[in-house]
Amino acid sequence: MLTGGGARAAYQVGVLKGIASMVPRAHPLPFRILSGTSAGALNASAIACYASNFHLAVKKLEQVWSNFSTDQVYRCSSGEVFGHLISRVGRMFQSETAQNPAASLFDNQPLRELIHQVVDFKKIDRQISRGYLRALAITASCYNNGHSISFFEGVDSYPNWKRANREGVRTRLTAEHLMASAAIPLIFPAIELQHRYFGDGAIHQISPLSPPVHLGASKILVIGVDQPHMEDQLHRQYVPSSATIAGHLLDTIFADTLNSDVERLTRINTTISELSKAGVEHPELRRVDALIIKPQLDFNELAHRHFERMPKAVRRLLGLVGVDQDTPSSIVSYLLFEKEYCKELMAIGYADALKREADIHRFLELGGRPVI
Repeated sequence: MLTGGGARAAYQVGVLKGIASMVPRAHPLPFRILSGTSAGALNASAIACYASNFHLAVKKLEQVWSNFSTDQVYRCSSGEVFGHLISRVGRMFQSETAQNPAASLFDNQPLRELIHQVVDFKKIDRQISRGYLRALAITASCYNNGHSISFFEGVDSYPNWKRANREGVRTRLTAEHLMASAAIPLIFPAIELQHRYFGDGAIHQISPLSPPVHLGASKILVIGVDQPHMEDQLHRQYVPSSATIAGHLLDTIFADTLNSDVERLTRINTTISELSKAGVEHPELRRVDALIIKPQLDFNELAHRHFERMPKAVRRLLGLVGVDQDTPSSIVSYLLFEKEYCKELMAIGYADALKREADIHRFLELGGRPVI
């Protein structure tokens, strides 16, 4: 399971590269179910195309992130950035009956073009039919009803599911599902799918572990991109800027629900263990183990070091909400799609995977058959 986090998702590629170094070449993916949200959905879909060869899948994905530039994700020249904003303001004065898309800070049409280049959904179909992949799930948030929708493609035995405010829908996945899952609110425009509008999958995702659980996973390897909460040790009082508040909102959207869901999973596993000791088998609950790999780093500080690599027009626009060279913000760590920053994150992810090599070997049973 790959979580969302914009440019931070480069860290996931490094972790996957580290895991790939632990298996023989030409070995298929050591996991048969892939679940992703936002940028994590893009990474999951890209490696799904080459599920029969894990090394090749990671190599292809690494090439993309190693050569990233912001203009591959959203339009970022001065004319494009401010022209986009002016056009959005102009639509505010049109009739309410006009079909106007919601306002967004950036135009991410380049991302759609990149997806078409990197993700071949016909290849994903073939990987499923050949047994190298059982399912791929992409989660998006529906603005019409506030539900978390996991669109999935997989073997025929998987039914749709529905729980409170979340559901799984079998469909033929397309680039638009990825665009919807990665549509960070207010930053990128909402995407229309089947006459409903969708945004970033992390918004309403109250149970991030739900998709792989419903798809039958007995073990879930989670590669997250949230950073440890760091408190000012001096307890200084300050008035948070607009940039600070916006950064906190993004951090909450992309991280807090996962931490809560992992705690819930741990409690359920404990309950199952206690029942088992008493000779009781619960009719509905089953044990699902999770291994969490996430960075112990300050994304904000790292992104701040690369701040000047952002396109000038983007820096000027962020300056309007208080983000500049002297004022770090989480916003930058999500929007900094520049190769130098991405390469540094990949290197950290690779090192983290190697540090957890024993745990990963044991969890994924790399010495035996792949986990299903």
